Amino acid sequence: MNAEIIAVGSELLLGQIANTNAQYLSKKLSSIGINVFYHTSVGDNRDRILEVLYIASKRSEIIILTGGLGPTLDDLTKETLAEFLNLGLVEDETSVNTIESYMKMRGRPVTANSLKQAMFPQGSLILPNDHGTAPGAIVKKLNKSYVVLPGPPFELEPMFENYCLPHLAEYGDCKIVSRVLKIYGMGEAMIEEKIKDLLLNQSNPTVAPLAGYGDVTLRLTVKCTRNDEPEVWFKPLESEIRNRLGTFIYGTDDETLESVVAGLLKKNNLTLSIAESCTGGLISDLLTNVPGISDNLIESIVVYSNQSKSKRLFVKEETLKQYGAVSEQTVIEMAKGIRDITRSDIGLAVTGIAGPDGGTEIKPVGLVYIAIAYGNDSLQVQRHQLIGDRKRIKITSANIALNLLRLAVL
Repeated sequence: MNAEIIAVGSELLLGQIANTNAQYLSKKLSSIGINVFYHTSVGDNRDRILEVLYIASKRSEIIILTGGLGPTLDDLTKETLAEFLNLGLVEDETSVNTIESYMKMRGRPVTANSLKQAMFPQGSLILPNDHGTAPGAIVKKLNKSYVVLPGPPFELEPMFENYCLPHLAEYGDCKIVSRVLKIYGMGEAMIEEKIKDLLLNQSNPTVAPLAGYGDVTLRLTVKCTRNDEPEVWFKPLESEIRNRLGTFIYGTDDETLESVVAGLLKKNNLTLSIAESCTGGLISDLLTNVPGISDNLIESIVVYSNQSKSKRLFVKEETLKQYGAVSEQTVIEMAKGIRDITRSDIGLAVTGIAGPDGGTEIKPVGLVYIAIAYGNDSLQVQRHQLIGDRKRIKITSANIALNLLRLAVL
């Protein structure tokens, strides 16, 4: 069974918002064995919506339209679908009552155009909207299923999960399940060399690499019957990849570097303090996105100026004068300083030149030093020459620091 996703909204084509709905829906449909071969975006225009509906109906059994269900004149999705299917629009009384109650509860008047959201192609199965005023619907005609869903993700996702997915699951006799292996510190080319034979001889599961902000993901995808246990399919291939890549693999699926680091700190009952210069608090921001990190992250400080490095972390003035703020000597004193003054188990420090100005021939933009002072004796320092704009250098520096911390704790 093949599905197609049509995102309706001129704001998508103008680049004002990203089409995250298509990503979400594709994942959900794959999980019940429904293939998604096409994503289409179309503006709020009757003729163009009719055109993409005509194309989609020729090649897909399930057509999902997102957006264009609101009360305004440019919300045309249901009206255009009804025209395409040669169906009349009828009012759904339950939806009318729900919209009226929603408006009354928020002290808003019930206008004629707000009740437009209760009009549906004849014969529709209504999908309630628990988080807004625009219900969705499923319309079946000529062995095709047409699904209309609201555009806002906070409305679409619970509607699809709770009311739409159970109906569509009846179409699939298999399921497609993915597992993502996340890798840091090894480039895409080197990874390919390590697992080239696995890539060349893949069948089921398949393996697909994807490069990101310094990390690489390997997506393992298996297609099996609905009663099969995907782990049986994944295990041999995943074990072989782990044997070859080792600790370069830092996590799976939704895990992030910061969540993995937080988990390791908690597991080992370790405390951490951070001194940041060029990253401006980004490492701390990433870690504090993880619930429960307050048990392990003792203190974080942004020491952007030389004066701050000396005053807050006791970096020696002669060190700064002789070697500069961006140097191995300075970052070592930063890491030791934050560890000692906070009495934490680990001190992490970073200093560098994020650009676009401030670089020299000897110390160009993108030069970054990272140090970890672990306990009283262990010390690790890394020098990196990064490329990219200011934002990319900051993000990459933060990720390198987190990965170095991960490996140190391991």
